[in-house]
Amino acid sequence: MRGLFGLLAVLVRADLSKDVELLVLRHENQVRRRQLGGRPQWGHADRLWLAALSRLVHRRRWAEVFPVTPATILRWHRSLVARKWTFTDRRRPGRPGTRPPVKALITRMARENPTWGHRRIQGGLARLGYPIAASTVWEILHAAGIDPAPRRAGPTWRQFLTTHAHAIIACDFLVVETILLKRVYVLIFIEHGARRLHLAGVTAHPTGAWTAQQARNLAMDLGDRITSLRVLIHDRDPLFTSAFREVFKAEGLRMVTTLPRTPRMNAICERVIGTLRRELLDRILILDERHLALVLKEYLAHYNGHRPHQSRYQRPPNVATQPVRHLTELNDLRSIRRKPVVTGMISEYQHAA
Repeated sequence: MRGLFGLLAVLVRADLSKDVELLVLRHENQVRRRQLGGRPQWGHADRLWLAALSRLVHRRRWAEVFPVTPATILRWHRSLVARKWTFTDRRRPGRPGTRPPVKALITRMARENPTWGHRRIQGGLARLGYPIAASTVWEILHAAGIDPAPRRAGPTWRQFLTTHAHAIIACDFLVVETILLKRVYVLIFIEHGARRLHLAGVTAHPTGAWTAQQARNLAMDLGDRITSLRVLIHDRDPLFTSAFREVFKAEGLRMVTTLPRTPRMNAICERVIGTLRRELLDRILILDERHLALVLKEYLAHYNGHRPHQSRYQRPPNVATQPVRHLTELNDLRSIRRKPVVTGMISEYQHAA
């Protein structure tokens, strides 16, 4: 019955519709002959031909006549219309844009003079003989991501912390479990600016008097360098008694106590404790206090004398400058010697003498 009704529909169909369907079928056969199997790939000329024939067939019959969906044909037709009416208007409305050299000069003046606002920069340009509107200067600074003058006047957090790091020292306790599950406490100090690590003492029974004595020993070891320090950061551990604080107050340091459960307030000290665990304590079994003190003393020499630090441009704390060699100079690997330290767990590399 479907075939019969389809035959009747073909017989009563207009000749134009039949011709269009035949043209579509012929073109589809040509496309398939050009390609070997698979899904037919329609070129620009094919799309143009099918889109033109679609104007001669009612939209309800597109799905029966054409080998693609009606949405595809409509998309092709929109693309043809867009191609036909696409043109470039050479005339730009409004006033001409600001030339790149002028923008570069405005941003340069803003960066070289953090206290200058857009009106002050406008005056500087006028003084040079370049009249420009203040609103244009503001738009150029805003597009360049330069904040207004009051916000640019102060340093960034990185600049602020770098400037004051040389005057800060921090301390904290490191807890180590021995092989017999005996708890040992290590008091460490670290200078923020130089990243220099100090081992104050190791004990299984820390007291306030012991902590104060370690503070006195550290003050003696620092010598004249303690005069450059201004702030000591520590947590609210009761072992940091008033006697401990008085040792540093006598040297002119101000105490800064961190808030409870806020390790980020003493982030550098917490980070060096994590470094000690990852590089040393998690890879070795500690026998007792004496063994821990010997291992930490050897690691301390490596940390301050050889280990690179990103904040110091890959220089160790005790090294002011380091030689720079070109990579092309590295020809013989035998000229690089390995020196195992800290019971062989850490390697140091040096040039052969």
